[in-house]
Amino acid sequence: MKRVANERPRLRNQRVSNTKQRRQQHLLDVKVRSHKATQHRNHRLLVIASKALLVIALCAGLYYGIQYGSKQLFFDNPDYRLVNISVQTDGTLQREQVLKAADLREGVNIFSINLGTVHESLQALPQVDEVQVLRKMPSDIDIKIVERKPVAWITSGKELGNPFGTEGAFLVDARGVLMREKKLLPEYLGLPVIVGCSSESLEAGKVVETFEAKAALDLLRLSTGSFMQTRFQVREIDVSKGYCLVVTDKNHTRVTFGFDNVEQQLRRLEQFLFYTDDSNRELETVNLLVQRNVPVTFAKTAAEIINETVDAEGAEPRILKALPAIPGAKPETAPAAAKSKTTATTSEVRKATPVQKGKKSKRDGE
Repeated sequence: MKRVANERPRLRNQRVSNTKQRRQQHLLDVKVRSHKATQHRNHRLLVIASKALLVIALCAGLYYGIQYGSKQLFFDNPDYRLVNISVQTDGTLQREQVLKAADLREGVNIFSINLGTVHESLQALPQVDEVQVLRKMPSDIDIKIVERKPVAWITSGKELGNPFGTEGAFLVDARGVLMREKKLLPEYLGLPVIVGCSSESLEAGKVVETFEAKAALDLLRLSTGSFMQTRFQVREIDVSKGYCLVVTDKNHTRVTFGFDNVEQQLRRLEQFLFYTDDSNRELETVNLLVQRNVPVTFAKTAAEIINETVDAEGAEPRILKALPAIPGAKPETAPAAAKSKTTATTSEVRKATPVQKGKKSKRDGE
């Protein structure tokens, strides 16, 4: 009882262990926890790796399965063999040219043909404007081509006599794309000619880049109005001067255009054409570079040409002395030549008597 009384009462919530014991216990707890965390982490990584391998195996099996199935059902199936290639074009392109450019042939599998590649190959042809390629199951391919429509000839020379026989002559469409047709149609001969494009590098498939050539194409496009197309038909455009366009129409009228405000210049030309139609005259030259007091010359009328011809006939003609064709021969005088000509051409003229059936002439009766 005395010992118990001497003991000091223990405070509530007081730790029994000392600092060293607590430190060792904490180290043991940390080691146990880290070991369990490592095991948990390894288990989780193993599960993730297993799932990833399973997904990869499923994807690989699905891929090879689809590939094998598509090969058996489509690519190696004889029902999908290309039998017919239909080619429709509105120009001069031949079927053989189209098939060669698109690298197409009958007998191959229809699914082995890349329609995008075929479209790009045909679009690269200079004559082609628009292309449509359709796959018709199970064995047909349709190709529809809209060809470029040439609007003029273009050359770097100063003139173009025969465009079909000139090596440096190219056809050009409204967008400025140069073409060289293998089959030339007769209507191409009636197209306007753009000459003097010496600064332009002309090559089939390229687009014209010089300002002069573009201005000439713009002039052709704007001159296709209802009135201008019938009254002012462009035959030649000379761009060699570099600062203007010299245009010659079907009536040999030469009109000088500037590069700017072509549409306004055409309206001014239209007024001159209205005036000439009302006065029954024809323009010979017009310079539209000048804004005011436009220089204009008129062609001679038929009456003026006839009067000039009559006046020329009324004048005393010049008499030239003829030289003998045979060396050493003397030239024959004019009266003697006329006499010999008269003698040679003069012959006896006899009067013909009609012969009627049942009647005899007086000479026969005698």
